[in-house]
Amino acid sequence: MIAIHSTALGPALGGTRFHAYASEEEAVLDALNLSRGMSYKNALAGLDHGGGKAVIIGDPDLIKTDELLLAYGRFVASLGGRYVTACDVGTYVADMDVVSRTNKWTTGRSPANGGAGDSSVLTAYGVFQGMRASAQHAWGDPTLRGRKVGIAGVGKVGHLLVEHLLQDGAEVVITDVRADSVDRVLAKYPQVTAVADTEALIRTEGLDVYAPCALGGALSDESLPVLTAKVVCGAANNQLAHPGVEKDLSDRGILYAPDYVVNAGGVIQVADELHGFDFDRCKIKAAKIFDTTLAIFARAKADGIPPAAAADRLAEQRMAEARRG
Repeated sequence: MIAIHSTALGPALGGTRFHAYASEEEAVLDALNLSRGMSYKNALAGLDHGGGKAVIIGDPDLIKTDELLLAYGRFVASLGGRYVTACDVGTYVADMDVVSRTNKWTTGRSPANGGAGDSSVLTAYGVFQGMRASAQHAWGDPTLRGRKVGIAGVGKVGHLLVEHLLQDGAEVVITDVRADSVDRVLAKYPQVTAVADTEALIRTEGLDVYAPCALGGALSDESLPVLTAKVVCGAANNQLAHPGVEKDLSDRGILYAPDYVVNAGGVIQVADELHGFDFDRCKIKAAKIFDTTLAIFARAKADGIPPAAAADRLAEQRMAEARRG
C-alpha cells in the first residue's frame, strides 16, 4: 500500500518498507504515520517534495521476489508521478533496481542503473550532524568526545553511525534484535560494548545520548521513566509513541532532536538522484542538518515549546507558504 500525505511542495517522496506486520491495520497505520513524517522531513530538508510512504506486508526474507517487486513498480507507475519511491527497512538498492524496471519514479538505485546507491551513508552522516548540534546545545561543545552514546539498532544506518561516533571520540554501546548485526559491529570495532536489549541499553549507567535507530515508538510511557540519557538523537522514524511524549521528555530535561530532522540525509541523497546525482553536493546539504537542528532548539526555547513542536511549526510554515504560492 502507498500513503500520500502531501504534495504541497511537489511529488510525494518516501521509501518502501517491507515488513512482517501483525495485521493490515498495523501496516496502514504505519504507512500513514510515515508518510506524514516524510512531508515534514522533506519540508525541513529544503526539498521540493511532499511526503509519501509505501509498505509491503510480509517477511522479505521469505516472500520477496522480482515478480513481486515488478508488480509493486507497476503500482507506483499507476500514480503517474504523484509518488516517488526509494529504499527503507527491508528494501535495498538491488530491490529499487528491479522496481525501476516498471516505472520511472524510483530512486535509491545503484550507480550502474543511474542511481545514487545506498542512502544509508548520508542518513548516518546527517544523524551524526544532528547529534553534534544536540551536544552543542546541551553541553556547549559540538562533539561527542568523551560522551557515552547508546545505539539501539545497528543495521543499515546504525552501524555507520558507530563509525562516525568512534572517530569523534565517543564511547559506544549497542544492541540489536539481530545477533548477526551486533556481531558485525563487534568484529570491526572491538572497543564497542553490546548489551542484551533496548531496556538494558536505556538503563546503562552514565549514558549521555540515546540513539534509536530501529523501528518507531522507541520513546514511550514505558521507556521514558527508565531512560538515563540527557539527549535523544537517532535515525528511527516516528520515535514518539504518541502525542505528549515530547512534553514528557522536555519536562524531564531530556533534549530530543526530532527524528525527521536529523535522519533527512538519506532523502536528500535520493531526491538529488532525480536531477543527476552528485555525492559532494548532497553531503554539503546533509551537513546543514547541524544548523537546522540548532535553529529548531533555538525556536523551541524562544517559543517555550518542545523541539518536536518547534520542528512541526517550521515544517508546516513552509508547506503553508507553498500552498499560498
